[in-house]
Amino acid sequence: MTDHDRSTPTPSGQATERGNAAPPTEVGAMFDRISGVYDVMNLVISGFQEPRWRHRAVRAAGVGIGDAVIDIATGTGKVAASLMDQVGPSGRVLGVDLAPRMIQRAKRTYADRDGLDFVVGNAMDLPAPDGGFDAATIAFGMRNLPDYGRGFAEMHRVVRPGGRVVCLEIARPDHLIARIGRVWFERIVPFLGRIAGQGDAYGYLVESVRNYPPPDRIAEIMREAGLVDVAWTRMTFGMVTVHVGRRPPDPASGPVA
Repeated sequence: MTDHDRSTPTPSGQATERGNAAPPTEVGAMFDRISGVYDVMNLVISGFQEPRWRHRAVRAAGVGIGDAVIDIATGTGKVAASLMDQVGPSGRVLGVDLAPRMIQRAKRTYADRDGLDFVVGNAMDLPAPDGGFDAATIAFGMRNLPDYGRGFAEMHRVVRPGGRVVCLEIARPDHLIARIGRVWFERIVPFLGRIAGQGDAYGYLVESVRNYPPPDRIAEIMREAGLVDVAWTRMTFGMVTVHVGRRPPDPASGPVA
């Protein structure tokens, strides 16, 4: 599929104060188009760091055997599968994504994993009950949402009191070494995208990162959504951050470990 083989426009990557300016239909269609190259491109453009970043986010979820987790913007399901490794056969993981082709690939890849399910759904209105999960994760998906606050509020809603919310996302580096790394990200990544026949999509990636709020603002948005104990960790010279927060415990149930 080439840059011109599309029925909907590629989103610009521009953002408002609330979130990504692109309609969700454009974002979903773009990820459908790149579903075939998504995993390989993630590995290459991350400098082969993506597995390490993913495992860090999974550890941050703090889940164990028998727990239930929801992974939003699950893509081809790699984070969800790693979470399934943590919760074991007695646990369950639900992966949700706006792009049907991504969900189709995830279902095919992990068809043999009992307890691991994938559904098409919108992060703005998750197909999940209140308090139904021990943790909620989103990896490289928050900057695609039209309303960051609502995205975190939905994650807050679907975890139990005391449950964790984890956001792994590309960040704008703020020191010299990381800025050198930006040359790779802002110049080489679009070039690699063009080689893969998806130049517009990977141009969107760069632009969406430029317009994503800095880590301290994301922490504020998480608190505004009702999360507590919010903290974040920088990785790979500040190129990515892992934010973690908790839904406040139910006062009637006492403290939560």
